[in-house]
Amino acid sequence: MSESTTPGPEDATPAESVPRDATPTAASGDPKRSRADEPELATTFAAQLAGAAEKAGLGQIARDETLSSGDILKALGGIRGLAEAILPGLVFLIVYTFAKDLVLALVASVGLAAVFTVIRLATRTPVTQAFAGLIAVAASAALALWTGRGQDNFVLGLITNAAYVVALLTSLLVKWPLLGLAVGFLMGDGLAWKTDKRKCRAMVLITACWLALFALRLIVQLPLFFAGNVEALGVTKLLMGVPLYAILLVVSWLIVRTVYPKVDTTTAR
Repeated sequence: MSESTTPGPEDATPAESVPRDATPTAASGDPKRSRADEPELATTFAAQLAGAAEKAGLGQIARDETLSSGDILKALGGIRGLAEAILPGLVFLIVYTFAKDLVLALVASVGLAAVFTVIRLATRTPVTQAFAGLIAVAASAALALWTGRGQDNFVLGLITNAAYVVALLTSLLVKWPLLGLAVGFLMGDGLAWKTDKRKCRAMVLITACWLALFALRLIVQLPLFFAGNVEALGVTKLLMGVPLYAILLVVSWLIVRTVYPKVDTTTAR
């Protein structure tokens, strides 16, 4: 949470919010010119990233000076959001384990995701999360039905985790930690944290923690996938899904609190 003197997104101009070595140092023909574009590109991308995080309810958590179980539950989508995230996968696991029928398990999983979406539409509540979940479940089921292999129901999830690993690792290597871009704007700090060594280390740490989560999922689940162990894949996906996500939210909040100990709600958006 930023203090009242902390610059907000509108104050995070290239000249103020990034190290000197990221500013233009030569004429337009200089080969280093592309580095001068980094602040502007980072600002635009960070603002979009923070906007998405804000809509997901993560902005309020980042700015809260205290964190309750209710805050975590809200960030996870509430009881309904948790049900939409967990139950389709749980139903697939139970039906497949006891019935050993891939088609039946997939139909049950997709059917439940569809029910959640219909309920959202009927009650006129936001359908984004439920609809995204339905698409993911249906696409995974279609792939598994096409190949006839139960483990292929988890392919899209593995690909998603791999994509996050690549994105987060790349952001660390180019010294623009992805989570830092979002947190800076959520806290009304823009890109100013880049000039503060303590804040910069915190942003690197948060990004590294989330990188570790997605990498750990791959390390655990890929051997099970190649071994064709569908039941173990289902169990590990559930255990390494919402529970670990909730833990990482708390860890991230604690790290943010170390460098943004106070909040000014008039500048943090």
